[in-house]
Amino acid sequence: MARRNYNLKQKMLKIRKITKQLFFFSSIFIATLLILIATSIYVWQTTDEGSLPAKTAVVLHAIDNNLVDLDINVRLPQFITGGRRGEPLLREDLHITTTPDVEIPLRIYRPQGDGPFPIVMYYHGGAFLEGFGDINTHDNIVRSLSQRTNSVVIAVGYRLAPSDVFPAAIEDSYAALNWAYENADTFNGDSTKISVVGDSAGGNIAAVMALMSRDLGGPLITSQVLMYPLTTFKEADLESREIYDSGYYLLSRQVMYRARDLYTPYEYMWKSPYASPLHADDLSELPPTLIITAEFDPLRDEGELYAERLAQFNVPVTATRYEGVMHGFISLYEVMHSGQYGLREVSQFLRHANQDALITPAPYSLQIKNVPHGIDRAQDQVEAFAIGAYLLYKTVLGVVTDD
Repeated sequence: MARRNYNLKQKMLKIRKITKQLFFFSSIFIATLLILIATSIYVWQTTDEGSLPAKTAVVLHAIDNNLVDLDINVRLPQFITGGRRGEPLLREDLHITTTPDVEIPLRIYRPQGDGPFPIVMYYHGGAFLEGFGDINTHDNIVRSLSQRTNSVVIAVGYRLAPSDVFPAAIEDSYAALNWAYENADTFNGDSTKISVVGDSAGGNIAAVMALMSRDLGGPLITSQVLMYPLTTFKEADLESREIYDSGYYLLSRQVMYRARDLYTPYEYMWKSPYASPLHADDLSELPPTLIITAEFDPLRDEGELYAERLAQFNVPVTATRYEGVMHGFISLYEVMHSGQYGLREVSQFLRHANQDALITPAPYSLQIKNVPHGIDRAQDQVEAFAIGAYLLYKTVLGVVTDD
């Protein structure tokens, strides 16, 4: 009996020893792994242009190294597709004729109910080029804006270069604006409340729509929202174009030149205010404007210069620069809190415009926003760490697979 107890005791001691060893080596492994992840994120954060926030760094690293599928439209949270009080948005896809023998697609999202609802014309980004953007790539923003503003949002599939050069995209976009005004009753829209919104190349088009509608006696525009817009095709001495031109921040000098060469192949086109609104002689009597720019974006300076020029013509303008983010960040609102803040600002601005509660003309002032804060910032840090771990796993798995 004593020997049996002795043997049992020895076995327990041996198990305890093995457990301690496993715990020790596991702790070493986990600590090493955590250090590796933290070091990798720090390296990704460190760029020649400045230090990036952790979430921005991991997102850019993932995109730059093709480590994730960026088709975020298929992973939208279900609540995003709903209207107010859980009611689903109504969607309609159709084509309209813009010029003889030319049809373009429109996608319309609207809330349920009798309305009439305010109308938002949305012009997608994508460098004016085929294969860079369309109404499908920006579907998440269009749906979310409809839900958040309780508005009819119409995404315009204008013609793209190189198949069609300037002013084809502008002609299509203006035809769509007039179509929406003339047919508002058919989709419960309010033709007295029409706003134009766009991002990047679409921001350029939205700005041009406000100018054209003023010049040609078109629909009265309630407000315009330009998200990191391209405002000039001319050669310009702009610091942001020089610093952030590598393409790492989702837009490169090469793409910008390609867009200019294919969309506006002749220099006289660059000079048109309907291509380069920054240089329009007259910016008076344009609608209240929100312009959002990003710190790490080659288009930052020209967007802010356009806001400044609008203010000089007594146009009510709000200009906001989001620190620590790159071109196109609002499209990534599902994974970046900064994008959420940006989309929230856009939605609030449009709601206020529709309630006639917008700002009055004032001297130009640029708001600088360092977001996120508090719990959102902590969440971004934790998510950045988790995403970093996943990206390292994908990198190692890729190396192993290649071998």
